[in-house]
Amino acid sequence: MTEKTFVAAARLEDVPPGTKLVVEVNGIDIILCNTMDRIFAVRNLCSHAYETLECGRMRNGWISCPVHGARFDLETGLPINPPATMPIDTYAVKVVGDSIEVEV
Repeated sequence: MTEKTFVAAARLEDVPPGTKLVVEVNGIDIILCNTMDRIFAVRNLCSHAYETLECGRMRNGWISCPVHGARFDLETGLPINPPATMPIDTYAVKVVGDSIEVEV
């Protein structure tokens, strides 16, 4: 098994509160979400219809799929409502200085 490491993904100023940013880390499209005074990182892929989540609404610790409206908890990746039943991938995040690092 490959050991996970933190990789610089963006600058803190690139993701102001209430916004999200799509970045590519090690070939994976990840959305950085700044909500509830935290940066969350989730895979940019809905577990239900495999659509991208980047255009979905983000509020109070969740993001929704723009296609069918499934919402996912940004911390756990767990679905909050149907039609999704499977979680989305989440990634550990740490802020070092003005750099956002994601564990992949």
